[in-house]
Parts: sequence; structure tokens; C-alpha cells
Amino acid sequence: MENKRTCLYDKHVALGALMSPFAGYDMPIQYSNITDEHMAVRTACGVFDVSHMGEVSVKGADAERYVQHIFTNDVRGAADGQVFYGMMCYENGGTVDDLLVYRMGENDFFLVINAANIDKDWAWMLDQAKGFDIDLKNLSEHYGQLAVQGPEAEKVVEEVLGLECKELTFYTVKTIGDVIVSRTGYTGEFGYELYCAPGDAVALWRALREAGGEFGLVPCGLGARDTLRLEASMPLYGHEMDEDTTPLVAGLQLGVRMEKSEFIGREAILAAGEPTQVRVGLKATGRGIMREHMDVYAGDQLVGHTTSGTFAPHLKCAIAMARVDLAAAAVGTPLEVDVRGRRVAAEVVPMPFYKHA
Repeated sequence: MENKRTCLYDKHVALGALMSPFAGYDMPIQYSNITDEHMAVRTACGVFDVSHMGEVSVKGADAERYVQHIFTNDVRGAADGQVFYGMMCYENGGTVDDLLVYRMGENDFFLVINAANIDKDWAWMLDQAKGFDIDLKNLSEHYGQLAVQGPEAEKVVEEVLGLECKELTFYTVKTIGDVIVSRTGYTGEFGYELYCAPGDAVALWRALREAGGEFGLVPCGLGARDTLRLEASMPLYGHEMDEDTTPLVAGLQLGVRMEKSEFIGREAILAAGEPTQVRVGLKATGRGIMREHMDVYAGDQLVGHTTSGTFAPHLKCAIAMARVDLAAAAVGTPLEVDVRGRRVAAEVVPMPFYKHA
């Protein structure tokens, strides 16, 4: 089966982007090189095509009750325009997906899910909808999405696109005309995510390409998106979490409100008790680049495995996230990572590795 294409596919090809399959789509991995694109986001501004992400609308009398039921975070009584990060879990506590939930209005929620999980998530959401008075719609084919990220992002969105966004604080959203403007991102940098009709996304991309250079804006691919999110210690489904991993084991307590009276998977997470392994940050102190699925040792004892790893362009060192035994999780603990049969020295360091000023 052929891969899907986003509304901006032709634009990427015209720019000479390196295209590669990702989550069922042909997506740009890089335009110039990953390091340059990464550094543009850290120092100026980058724009990403993330139109492959999924969007689901939940409306109706039971919309809030339904979202509370399937979502680990607590949206009850939240103000319109609030954005929440959290997970959807199976009954056994494993993770269906991590997602953003937008409260657009009374009984009106907008859910953004991972591209690789759209079909699975949608089928699961439909199964959970029985008995709720809601209108549930999969709108993934109806939206394009651009992420404008970096210190100059506010100027770019306001001055180039004409979208007034100054008053938006982190994790808030508003609609301007036909564009949903969200003060969110997956880079650890200041930025916005813009949701709109595919044709409008093409127009926004064109405007950014024509006038964004004044602010140092460059197009960025999924390669830089991955190195940026890793520097910011942000999780990726299939790496830091999966259907066999609870949010607490993945170290994602910030998106889980165990004090809620009910959500799918809550009882299993409670029954499991405190995790025996935790997610930690590793910095290589020896020579070698750590990648995902590499064994982690304390002396001769296997204590865990890496979940993501790379050379961090801004930090100029090799970093990884790993899941390790509690006894090996304290900051400063010396460990070793098996990099293709060779032990590379590393130590546990605080996360996030990078946090913007």
C-alpha cells in the first residue's frame, strides 16, 4: 500500500527535502541537515509540517464525562482555551497513546493524537463511546498542521501570518478565523502549533517561506524534531511508552491525576504500586552515541535499557533516556551502555537535558 502524503508534500519535494516513510506518510526528514535545522529552532525559528498528526472532535452533553473517562489528566471544570497533556490507557494500565486535549468550549473538546496510532486510537475511542451522549468525529483528514518553534516564533506568527498570539500562555489555545492557534510544541522551545484546513496550511507555509527569512526561519524535518524533543526529554510513543508500559513506569506522572475518581486503567495502575523502574536521563562520559534499545549496566549487572538516544546538537554531547532499576536511578550514578558490543561510560543526569530561558 502506498504511503499517504500531507497537503505540503509537493512543497517539500520542491525544496529538495529528503523524504522517507514515517507513520504511513512520506515525510521530510531534513532539508539542509539535521544539525542546522535543530540549531535554527534553538536560536531563531523553524517551521515543521506535522499534518500527519491525528485530530478527533468530541462534542455533546457527555463530552467532558467521556474525556474524563478515557484520559489520565483532569479536564473537569477547566476554562475554555486550556490545553492538557496526558495519556489514554488500556484496562491493564498500558498506554494506548499520549495526546493533547484542548477544551475549546462547553462540551467541546479537540484531541490531537500520534500519526502512527490514528487508526488504533480511533477504533479504541469508538469502543469506549458506548453509553455516552457525544458526537465523536475523526477529523484527521480535514486538518493540516504547522509547528512554528523557536525564540522568534511569536514575531513570525504575528508579523508574517497576522495571527495575534501574544496573550497566549503555555498550554492555552484560541481560534483566529479558521486557524486554531495553540501555544504548544514538541521541541522544548517557545512556539506555536497551528491547525487549519489543508488548503490554508499550504497558504500559511507559502507566507512563511516568502517572508520568514527576515526572522531566520527555516523549514525543518522530522530528524530535527526528534533531536529537539530528545534534548527536551519529551517522550515518544513506541519508545518511552507503549501498550505494555504504564504512564508511571514511563515517568509521565505530570500527565496523570491519580486523585481522579475514575479513568480507564486507573485501578490497574494503583494495583501495580510504585514502579520498580523509572525513566532517567543519561549523558555519555565515554566515547560513543547511545541509541534506543541498548542495554544499560551498573558494573556487571543489567539494570535497564535505553528508550531513545542521539548526539544532541545544541548540547554537543551524546544523551539518552533510559528505563532503569530504582537502585541505579539517582543523579550522578555511573552506568555503562552497550553500544554495539562495546561498553560506553555514562552517568545519570537531571532531565530535561535542555530547558529554554
